[in-house]
Amino acid sequence: MRGDWVSKSYRIFRYRSKWQRQINSKVSSHHIVREKQEPALLILGLDSFDQELLGQLLEWSPTVIADAPIAEQLNAMGIKVDRVLGNDVGDVMQSDVTYISVHGHTPLEAALILLIGENYSAVNVIADDFDLNDYIPFVSQINLVILHQNKKVYAVTSGFTKWLPAGEELTFLTQATDLISTGLSQQQNNKFTTTADGVIKLEFSNPFIFIAEAIS
Repeated sequence: MRGDWVSKSYRIFRYRSKWQRQINSKVSSHHIVREKQEPALLILGLDSFDQELLGQLLEWSPTVIADAPIAEQLNAMGIKVDRVLGNDVGDVMQSDVTYISVHGHTPLEAALILLIGENYSAVNVIADDFDLNDYIPFVSQINLVILHQNKKVYAVTSGFTKWLPAGEELTFLTQATDLISTGLSQQQNNKFTTTADGVIKLEFSNPFIFIAEAIS
């Protein structure tokens, strides 16, 4: 049942995406959605991942990359996979899928190296397992958003601002040196809560820090 729902939603979203691009191109050249402007979608795990959110991520027809076992799941759900990572994809893929050998890298490393080499500016990563150290080497080369256990993890630089509702919790996954925050109240060493609806601001002396917030 879930697979049918996602497959139908994906087809609807692909049609909406095409229609939206046509509308945007008529409004302003600044709003045209061009290839590789939208984040790619790298799927390394789907355990307990919300199906509705998956449909939302597929809405703008991103380049979908997955390692072989996850690609099999997506294929069974009727979701188009563009690139498959691994050493043996078997016979489960659609005919127009590109196979990417990992060449001794992890699937994550192989995918990020590929995307950076093809000039993608951003990627959303769905992962069952998360180790911050796996992502740090790539922070300066591509915008990363990691979706893991109902959390959205991403790197920010000093001067970062974002509108958030009151009571939203932010977790700092790396230590922020010389931190000055606006709109936040510190609850624990690495946990902060927004004090009111409005824009928060983070200033610090690190090149970047990783923060996590709940997926809304």
